[in-house]
Amino acid sequence: MRHSVAGYRLGRTKSARIALRRNLIKQLFTHERIQTTKAKAAAVRGEAEKLITLAKKSADGAADEKVNARRLAVSKLGDNQIIKRLFDEIAPRFATRNGGYTRVIKLGPRLGDAAEMVVLELVEE
Repeated sequence: MRHSVAGYRLGRTKSARIALRRNLIKQLFTHERIQTTKAKAAAVRGEAEKLITLAKKSADGAADEKVNARRLAVSKLGDNQIIKRLFDEIAPRFATRNGGYTRVIKLGPRLGDAAEMVVLELVEE
């Protein structure tokens, strides 16, 4: 039984799993739409929404709170260009929205291995 076990393993080691999540979130924030498997989208969606919420809430804070929020986001993603885009372009779009920043659209099975494919995208306002 999987009592108190959270998250998705995705058939990878811990470091590979962290790298996969980091890259998928970077691609989501860069392109605002990615095509991936249902399991990977489920693993990434919550963390991406938490980063958008962090960026959105820091807009109202003091200067030190803004710096702290950016440092937290950099520790999760590790790329200053993506962080700049997240805080300056993506988060202000969702200023009036209370969560639900991403959408998952089912595409059907992949031809090679029949994995369920989805499109994970940022919601347009």
